[in-house]
Amino acid sequence: MTDLTHVIDQSKPSIARVYDYLLGGKDNFAVDRTIGDHFKNNLPGSVAIATTNRQALIRAVRDLARDGVRQFIDLGSGLPTADNVHQVAHRYASDAKVVYIDNDPIVLAHGRALLATDTNTTVFQADLRDPRSIREHREVIEMIDFDQPVAVIFSAILHHLNDDEDPASVVRYWSEQLSPGSLVYISHFRSGDNRETAVAEDKLQSTFGRGRWRSDKEIEALFGELEILEPGIAPCASWRPDLTAIDTADRELTIWEQLIVTGLARKN
Repeated sequence: MTDLTHVIDQSKPSIARVYDYLLGGKDNFAVDRTIGDHFKNNLPGSVAIATTNRQALIRAVRDLARDGVRQFIDLGSGLPTADNVHQVAHRYASDAKVVYIDNDPIVLAHGRALLATDTNTTVFQADLRDPRSIREHREVIEMIDFDQPVAVIFSAILHHLNDDEDPASVVRYWSEQLSPGSLVYISHFRSGDNRETAVAEDKLQSTFGRGRWRSDKEIEALFGELEILEPGIAPCASWRPDLTAIDTADRELTIWEQLIVTGLARKN
């Protein structure tokens, strides 16, 4: 992998690298670990936001691949970790095509190293807020057939767009590009109107200048006119749980598990 430590400003934390640290990854710097340790040590239990979000994404990709989806666009994909979208999809469909997009240059470097020999998967650097440039990017045009079903993934990324950046318009753009039968997956910080929400939101805003907890109604509105599939908008920890796993329905979710929700919607 290309060594980017000499070109990346290690004095500034990265959302992707903090998330990597919270998931047990090694691709992060001291400044990222400081932020991560704040959540680990000062907000005990908050790491469940990252872990349950990742587990729900794995289940979503599994279900999509099982149902015949063969094309995935992962927007704000973050650093490669265990059970990446392409790895899960390829378990059920070896011909599945996956495009990863992130704005962090270290994600690009790690992703290209990981995917060097995978002709069905690619990664490039772009800004989520400029969806047209992503749609018209050469690698998207070459990899994705928009006349066939596509799954567009917004996993734990839209809450990093503030209200004035209009995350609903980003989802709407992609929805308009998709053919019937395509799907949109969103996971998002959910406001609990409690101390935990307030302190976590304040930490992200003071660190990154972004990080918006939204209500169930606001999150549902992000899907626009798409049909939200069962079980609707639900905490990641209890969304389509594995039968072999501990049944979260038999216990009360922690306050942190309730603060990250997800949903899957279809274009009819």
